[in-house]
Amino acid sequence: MSGDIAPTGKRSGHGSSPELRASHADRDRVVDVLRVAAGDGRLTAVELDERLEAALSARTVSELTVLTADLPPVSATVGAAVAEVKDVVRIDQRFSPVTRMGRWVVPRKLELATEWCEVTLDFTQAVITQDTLRIDMDMRGKTLTLVTRPGIVVDADALSLEHSRVKFRRAPHADMPITLRVELVGKKSFGRVVVRPPRRTFGQWLLRRPTSLSAGD
Repeated sequence: MSGDIAPTGKRSGHGSSPELRASHADRDRVVDVLRVAAGDGRLTAVELDERLEAALSARTVSELTVLTADLPPVSATVGAAVAEVKDVVRIDQRFSPVTRMGRWVVPRKLELATEWCEVTLDFTQAVITQDTLRIDMDMRGKTLTLVTRPGIVVDADALSLEHSRVKFRRAPHADMPITLRVELVGKKSFGRVVVRPPRRTFGQWLLRRPTSLSAGD
């Protein structure tokens, strides 16, 4: 025989070294790259679903490498932000607006205690390292605005409303795999909760306009 059969089913020569086994940390790093790439529009919903499944079942480092070979690496700033992710973040504010946007790090739990403050949480470019965010609210007055992106869903069923309401503005890509579930709990009084996709730029608006039929049609 020219070589032995490796545990992966591949024949290896006597002088070759076995493939390096992947660790949980290796799989997690690849999953982060795939999620960021999908958020940037580099992967379709189907591609993300297929690659996530392959990453979670990969046994060797080489199997993981091919999943991100055509994607840019997560930037150093994002990598540093991921390392700083916190379990609980508390925002306690009165009268002054609160905004989180850009590449902010999504914690595992957000405690929101505000009075008469506009609060905006923009997830468009947020760094997401887990699949669930729990927002524990004690918010009085004004509006909480959640700007989502494909793959992010918001569940407000457990939120208690007093002279307040929740408004969902439906986003496209409803078939996108869920990358983050935002759970709203606690109490919202006097005001609104608005869940919406990012606003289109003028160029995007033009591209989505229906094209007129040509004279020959």
